[in-house]
Amino acid sequence: MPSVRQLFLSHVAQTSEISLGLEIDRAEGIYIYDTNGKKYYDLNSGISVSSLGHRHPYVIKEIKKQLDKHLHTMVYGEHIQNIQVGLAKYLVDLLDPSLNSVYFFMSGTEVIEAAMKLAKRSKERYEIIACKNAYHGSTQGAESLRSDHNYSQAFLPLLPGIKHIEFNKVEQLALITNKTAAVIIEPVQAEAGVNVPLDGYLKKVRARCSKVGALLVLDEIQTGFGRTGHLFAYRKYGIIPDILCLGKAMGGGMPIGAMICDKQLMDAFTKSPSLGHITTFGGHPVSCAAAYGNIKAMIELNIVDSVLEKEKLIKEKLKHPIIKEIRSSGLMMAVELTKRKYLKHVVSKSMELGAIVDYFLFNNRSFRLAPPLIFPKEELIKACALLVEACCYAESRYSN
Repeated sequence: MPSVRQLFLSHVAQTSEISLGLEIDRAEGIYIYDTNGKKYYDLNSGISVSSLGHRHPYVIKEIKKQLDKHLHTMVYGEHIQNIQVGLAKYLVDLLDPSLNSVYFFMSGTEVIEAAMKLAKRSKERYEIIACKNAYHGSTQGAESLRSDHNYSQAFLPLLPGIKHIEFNKVEQLALITNKTAAVIIEPVQAEAGVNVPLDGYLKKVRARCSKVGALLVLDEIQTGFGRTGHLFAYRKYGIIPDILCLGKAMGGGMPIGAMICDKQLMDAFTKSPSLGHITTFGGHPVSCAAAYGNIKAMIELNIVDSVLEKEKLIKEKLKHPIIKEIRSSGLMMAVELTKRKYLKHVVSKSMELGAIVDYFLFNNRSFRLAPPLIFPKEELIKACALLVEACCYAESRYSN
């Protein structure tokens, strides 16, 4: 009889020729367990998804409560569902007054697609500006925002009207003009290896968008819900977007995303034409319940309060001669190595030692650290020791 691994390779769509191939049995808190019973520190949180760790009690409680009521009843927006309404109200109460209307989706890339449509519909322009080395998703619209043609050239032609600027290059903001419908930008560039905004850059982007009448669309799909040490990164960097895009950590491990803006802007989807954007499973009641429990835990348990302290602790404990620098915004971190050749050995050896780290799409000298925000400090110290051991191993491979 074929093994689960063989069946996986035969029948589950593959996204690369070499996957991590870790056979998962269960996950709890900060740990993932494989089918042999081996325990791993999850230092990626499923790429910034499991910010409360795995199966957090608040999340599980709300899921079970909703399961006893109903699952899907009708396409999005047609039925009034208490859990959707409650989650929307909970969210907007945490945000600035202009962010008062919520459209729920099942994933971050859907949120980006809807934001692009809303910008073009409301502004009656089609030019959209994104940053080089940004990642906003893999559907056709989101893929069009990507600057790296190594990934996108096989799918050309993509959407017209996309221009790219370099993150933190203030002089390039002049490319944002009265022909621009929207600027879509991450407050911290994730897949480029955690590039943080410098010298008030985001405030200058905000000012330029306001001057020319373009919408500022902030992609907080990775930075949202405490990852940067603030509940939302737009507050950390002192701006208010026209459209806020959320996903990943929002659902505590369940699939959900949200596009949030002013209701007057959102209403552009309701007429000329009506049903300007529709989704079947967006705002699924179980995902909404999970998100409600997730946000409730973050607020009631003050989860975000310790993030910056843990960021500092990791930087103190994770030191080795082959580590060039650690770039970070809270617990969104990139550990850059002195030589590219070390990277694969650090990642693979860390896995062998029981610590899961990962690569970035657009930075081949750094590995990703995005541990659950609930990670106890004493366990973080132990995890850092494993990563230092992996660095020692990588260095030894080239010592002769």
